[in-house]
Amino acid sequence: MPDELADVAIEDRATGPDQEELRLVALAVDGDTAALREVIGRLQDPLYRLALRMVGRPADAEDAVQEILLRIVTRLSTWRGEAKLLTWAYRVGVNYLLNLRRRSPQEHAEIGLDDFRDDLADGLAAADYRGPEAALLAEETRLSCTQAMLQCLGRAERVVFVLCEIFELTAAESAWILDVTPAACQKRLERAKQRLGAFLRSTCGLAEPKTFCRCSRRVDRARALGRVDPGKLAFATHRISPGGRDVAEAATQLHRLRDAAGVLRAHPDYAAPQAKIDAITGLLTSGRFPLLE
Repeated sequence: MPDELADVAIEDRATGPDQEELRLVALAVDGDTAALREVIGRLQDPLYRLALRMVGRPADAEDAVQEILLRIVTRLSTWRGEAKLLTWAYRVGVNYLLNLRRRSPQEHAEIGLDDFRDDLADGLAAADYRGPEAALLAEETRLSCTQAMLQCLGRAERVVFVLCEIFELTAAESAWILDVTPAACQKRLERAKQRLGAFLRSTCGLAEPKTFCRCSRRVDRARALGRVDPGKLAFATHRISPGGRDVAEAATQLHRLRDAAGVLRAHPDYAAPQAKIDAITGLLTSGRFPLLE
């Protein structure tokens, strides 16, 4: 085994599953409905956040996490504890998301970071938005903007940035999820960090106060373009995981950024839509689905 891959194997075993995970999955594979529900409950929100970062919009992320969970459950018997259950689930999810045929609006329009920078400069107001719910709409604009920013990266760069910089997984874990060498993973990560860092430092007032863009000055333009709908906020009022960070708590990170990439970490701990998850769980436990092939 090459040294790099040996390092991955050693580190991943060291952070592998505990006995509780192994017991729980064994019960689920044997048909224990309560255990299966617990497995889904443990995975649903992290996988939804992965999907949301990759596809950009909640509605698309809901569809994606449904398909990912179906794939995970039907492959659950193949999990042998080679990594943590969530790490293995990320691998299944990443494989699905990288090969997803549906493209985000930025992907469809082939919008890069330079194009996005020009778009942000167009229509920027001279003063902060002072209309109804100004703070809430500025937060919605910030969250929407950083989601769109990620979509300007190619999928290979985007996913490694999400795993390493936003989810803060180790290099070994990320390389295993992506099925690449640590060197290849690190190369992609550095490229993504350089591109996003240069963009933020030249554009975003959160990362660099001397730059031109301010969330509170983009509200009117974002509303005019339909990117922010005051009557149907996509991110600022999004349901969060029990005990997770809400918008206010996530926003406090903006005042202690270690680097430009910190801007993209400052999102709440979004939760998967409960109605969708209940429907998926009901299907998987109904006995009408070819469960655990």
